[in-house]
Amino acid sequence: MVRFIRQEAEEKANEISISAEEEFNIERLQLLESAKRKLRQDYDRKLKQYLQAQDDVVTAMKDSAAKDLLRVSNDKNNYKKLLKSLIIESLLRLKEPSVLLRCREMDKKVVESVIEDAKRQYAEKAKVGSPKITIDEKVFLPPPPNPKLPDSHDPHCSGGVVLASQDGKIVCENTLDARLDVAFRQKLPQIRTRLVGAPETSRA
Repeated sequence: MVRFIRQEAEEKANEISISAEEEFNIERLQLLESAKRKLRQDYDRKLKQYLQAQDDVVTAMKDSAAKDLLRVSNDKNNYKKLLKSLIIESLLRLKEPSVLLRCREMDKKVVESVIEDAKRQYAEKAKVGSPKITIDEKVFLPPPPNPKLPDSHDPHCSGGVVLASQDGKIVCENTLDARLDVAFRQKLPQIRTRLVGAPETSRA
């Protein structure tokens, strides 16, 4: 009888010990998961702050470059040469015998003054006949941004041209703004790395 009572007590004690160990393990796992969750949340918060800082720096750089574009178009002699180069480049991309050209209304006279020379140089480079270029006088590119309204979201164009095939199916957007966008997209990884540094991608 004593042996039976002792055995039952030992079994009960063993059950309590196993139960306590299981509860301890469950609680330990819960604490570990809670700690991991907090670490993940902290990491995500810091990563978000880091990416926002990158975006702010890149945006500031792009805004500064956009202001430089206005200085380019305000330099009449150099801008005239640039417009001719942009027209020739667009013609070489399109390779169309007849194209429609759009420019800012304020650039129309400058475009008219270089268009014949641009056609001639294109024909020499492409070894084709001189193309027909029609300046769109109904639809112009937007005017330059207003420096007095830096936060304005109105459409604007810092200069350049847009050429299209007569059917409108092929378009070459060769504005200064479009070229700036392309340059930033291509160089964005290098810009981010140089300006802010590469983030840690691994988590502890």
